[in-house]
Amino acid sequence: RFESLFNKQVTADFDGGNITSDAGALLLRELDERYNLTEGAANCLDDPRHSSWVLHELITLVKQRIFSIALGYEDNNDAETLRKDPALKTTSGKLPE
Repeated sequence: RFESLFNKQVTADFDGGNITSDAGALLLRELDERYNLTEGAANCLDDPRHSSWVLHELITLVKQRIFSIALGYEDNNDAETLRKDPALKTTSGKLPE
């Protein structure tokens, strides 16, 4: 609780559930779905990985990288932190928890 402000009680609640600061990712996903931008980029890349050892499809990795850059996470060192972000999960075709 905070001190009373203007005779009104203010309470801080940090139980906001799953929220995101990157809702623009949803717009990027819609543009990508319409124009197949990441699919075109992924088709230009060779994937030498053996299919039995692949955890994430190449298209998923390309989407994650391109959307991260577009959202200002150019280093890709934020990927682990952001992997549960509801908007970013949606861009990869996964439902938020």
